[in-house]
Amino acid sequence: MAHSPFAGIFFDLDGTLADTAPDLVNAANLLLIARQLPPKPYEEMRPHSSAGARGLIQCAFGIDTKHPDFIPLRDEFFINYEQALLVHSSIFEGIHDLLNTLDDAKMPWGIVTNKSERFTHPLTELMGLRHRAASTVSGDTTAHPKPHPAPLLHAAEIAQVDPNKSLYVGDDIRDIVAGKAAGMKTVAAAYGYCGCAEPPQDWSADFLVNDPRELLAIVFPK
Repeated sequence: MAHSPFAGIFFDLDGTLADTAPDLVNAANLLLIARQLPPKPYEEMRPHSSAGARGLIQCAFGIDTKHPDFIPLRDEFFINYEQALLVHSSIFEGIHDLLNTLDDAKMPWGIVTNKSERFTHPLTELMGLRHRAASTVSGDTTAHPKPHPAPLLHAAEIAQVDPNKSLYVGDDIRDIVAGKAAGMKTVAAAYGYCGCAEPPQDWSADFLVNDPRELLAIVFPK
C-alpha cells in the first residue's frame, strides 16, 4: 500500500457511507398516506434525503421550517423513521472494501453526520459501523451542526487526528463548506443524493468521485 498524504478520513453518513434514502423516503410518504394523500415517487424524494426531515417534508408538503405544521410533521416523521431505521437501507457498494483497506492500513476513519444521535447510534450499530469508526459525531453532538466546522473538529479530536491532515467526504455542499472551514481536504461524493441546487462540480471540493471505490486512489495515491 502506498503512503498516504492523509492522517485520517471522515465521512458523512446519509448518501455517502450508506444509502439510507429508501427508509427516509418511506417515513415521509407515511405522513402523506396518513393524511389520505398519494405518496410521492421515490425518484422525486431521494435527492432531498440528505436534508433529512426538513428536506423531505418540504418536498412532500411544500412547506419550510417556519410553517406551523412543520414541527408536528417532523415529530411524526421521526417516529416513523425510528420504527423502521434499517429495512431497505444499505452500505453503498464499494464502501466495505474501502473501510477494510483503511483498517488494514491502520488509517483512522470517522463519521460526521447531521443526523441526531437518536438515529445515528442505532443505525451505525445495526450497520456494523459504530465500533469500527474512530469517532462518530452527530448533528446534536456539538453546539452546531454542519456546515459549521465544530462537528468535524470534534471528530478529529476524538480520533486523535490533525484536521489539517484529514479528508472529509460528503454528498452535500454543506459538507464541503464544513470540511474547508475545519481545514480538511474535501471530496464531493457525486454518487450520493446531492440535493442542493448547485451540482457537485460547482462545490469547490478538492476532489470529486462518482463511485466510493475512487476514494482509494485519493487516500493512497500511487
